[in-house]
Amino acid sequence: MKKIRFIVVFLYCVLCVHAQTHTRVYNEQIRTLRVERKVLVLDNGVVDGSDEDNTLHISFDEMSHDVHFYTYTVHMLNSDLLSGEYLQGFTTRDITDYEHSMNTSREYTHYWLEFPNEDMTLTKSGVYCLSVYEDGNPDNRVAEVTFCVVEPLVQIHAAVRANTDIEFNGRYQQIDVDVDLKQSAISFQPSEFRIVVMQNNRTDNAVTVTQPTYVEPQRLRYINNKDLIFEGGNEYHHFDAFSCYYAGTGIDRVVHELGDYHALLFSDEITTGQYIHQFDSNGRFVVNAHRINDSDTEAEYMWVHWTLPMDKPFFDGALYVGGELFNNEMSLRNRMQYDNEAKCYWLTALVKQGGYDYQYWFVPKNKKTTTQRVDGSYWQTENEYAIYVYWRPFGSRNDRLIGFKQVLP
Repeated sequence: MKKIRFIVVFLYCVLCVHAQTHTRVYNEQIRTLRVERKVLVLDNGVVDGSDEDNTLHISFDEMSHDVHFYTYTVHMLNSDLLSGEYLQGFTTRDITDYEHSMNTSREYTHYWLEFPNEDMTLTKSGVYCLSVYEDGNPDNRVAEVTFCVVEPLVQIHAAVRANTDIEFNGRYQQIDVDVDLKQSAISFQPSEFRIVVMQNNRTDNAVTVTQPTYVEPQRLRYINNKDLIFEGGNEYHHFDAFSCYYAGTGIDRVVHELGDYHALLFSDEITTGQYIHQFDSNGRFVVNAHRINDSDTEAEYMWVHWTLPMDKPFFDGALYVGGELFNNEMSLRNRMQYDNEAKCYWLTALVKQGGYDYQYWFVPKNKKTTTQRVDGSYWQTENEYAIYVYWRPFGSRNDRLIGFKQVLP
């Protein structure tokens, strides 16, 4: 019963945190960078943090009990504006909220902040980057969060279909988008708009389209656009590392060695033959631990071990474990190694207790990331697409985000 309750909580939490964002970590001591929010909406020309549902909650762990001096600043991307034109209040603030871990095998300190707040508010829509740096030195970045503020001026209609221009009912999904400007009273030129489409919050396969297929009165249509064909991929794998005492879903066993907990996942298999439906959270994770009061400060860090049996390695590219537990990036942190004796790929990573989704991403040399080598790709896969509509009128110095829509499975 407890296990079922945990799965329900996991799905509820990740569905609530459904807006798209991108995180990046620059310091190995920083772990579990999270952003809890919905899309920030420009309300009456300002986003001030007075509405909890319109506020970013950002947190991360530093792997010691030493107190570090962290500062954050925010700047606008795709813009020539000065900070005073989109930011009211201070340009930098210190992170003063933190708490040490309690009764954990590995010591860490949990830091958090909320943005915007009474000291820093935003006045323009667009894409922003919040940078966290140490010891008052902006060149000493430890993490950053890219997020968006939308002023909803247009309506977006979108559909995901299986029949594409390159394949019928096979491995790909086609996204069709209509941008309806009837309610906006915008006088526009089609060249002033661009749309960005993201699949499962991934940036490696995000698509930008600047030319609509059809231009109609007060409507832009992006139909049968080959750039908007995505690999369907497969449903994510999942494991529940919520207990240090027994194995959750996807875990073969949990052991304690030399002062650390280790979660050994069941070996995965190459599944390129047939699509099998299963519920997932499209790559997200939630921190959660069993028999404690506060997961932020009492959850353990565990060494998670992945293994993927394979007779021989791939010689034409690299294999990664992908998902938001690795910030949807591909780096040395999540690149798998091949063991010639054991005949398998393997990866070990330090992960905070909780529920996690992951996929196997293969990156061929000089080509795009694909799931087809391990997990396969199927049109039936229930992916989540986020659509952003940007507008830069003639003479403007910044891209305005005037529409956002999420197409859920």
